[in-house]
Amino acid sequence: MAPADGGYYGSVMATLGDVALRAGVSAATVSRVLNHPGKVSSDVRERVMRAMGELGYVRDGAARALASRRSLTIGHVVPTLGIGIFAAGIAALQRRLDEFGYQLLVAASDYDEAKEVRQVRALIERGVDGMALVGQRHAPEIYQLLRARKLPYVNTYQFDGKSPHPSIGFDNRTGTFALTRHLIDLGHREFGIVTAASSLNDRIAARLQGILDCFDDRGIPPSARHIALVAAQTIVEGRGATRALVAAHPDLTAIYCTTDTLAIGTLCECRALGVRVPQDISVAGYSDLEIVSELDPALSTVHIPAERIGIRTADFLIDRITGRSGPTTIELEAEIIIRRSTGPVRAASRFGGRRRAL
Repeated sequence: MAPADGGYYGSVMATLGDVALRAGVSAATVSRVLNHPGKVSSDVRERVMRAMGELGYVRDGAARALASRRSLTIGHVVPTLGIGIFAAGIAALQRRLDEFGYQLLVAASDYDEAKEVRQVRALIERGVDGMALVGQRHAPEIYQLLRARKLPYVNTYQFDGKSPHPSIGFDNRTGTFALTRHLIDLGHREFGIVTAASSLNDRIAARLQGILDCFDDRGIPPSARHIALVAAQTIVEGRGATRALVAAHPDLTAIYCTTDTLAIGTLCECRALGVRVPQDISVAGYSDLEIVSELDPALSTVHIPAERIGIRTADFLIDRITGRSGPTTIELEAEIIIRRSTGPVRAASRFGGRRRAL
């Protein structure tokens, strides 16, 4: 029978003891290097890792999981890997999990509910010790699977205070409400909105609701609200929607996009059309992708605390796995960031003359 925690060395499986012997340390030290590297000196870590490489040692995860009843892996299903904000959150989650000796398995559902169910099931079948999901809106089958396995899980990136599920996130509605109020305070009264349909996910639905609620609160009439729906949250779609808005509504002075990616498309199309930002049209987004602070003009947006979500998610799941208690819901702040893409509305005569020339 092969040893329970070893790797193959040629045709013979190298054991943890073989690594210890080669490195001149105890088996316990090798185990600490593998599971808690921060507790071992850099010199010892280097010797152990070198010995592992020379022996071709790889831990037998299946045997280790059977022995400990833990796989030391966390599953995470995200809507897409094409949006930088999720990549940042995944990176922070993985770094934090690594401190505890855990690995991360990631799947992307492409905003497909049925696909998400299949991915959650597959991760559970692979023995993950915990699960992180994005948003509060998931198929009932997912929650049934998680509860049946008594598997720790947490929803992320959306917080509404009413969900019965463990949550780490922020109120998407509050951010757009605050940034829309800022635009209205700057004198804007004719608005374009570039957004995916609210049915896509609960985060987009909450952001759109925040904009519309602020309009209602400040008395912006329905006739001054022009919504352009996009098929996908891409720069190209943002450009097309902006082109249509500007052509159909020459009096609008502000465009709010429910993601930064769409807002980048709006900025690109405004430049192509000769529309000055923010002199002719103010533009706002949501996410605070790294690139938007470097654009010309830099984008006003709402900052998603993706790294904090990743770290808190790791801590939450590890606490539940190891039997430690703590809050079941954690609300973070989504801060509005005001940059140069938003400014006061221009006088109607000057602005109208500029737009008639387009």
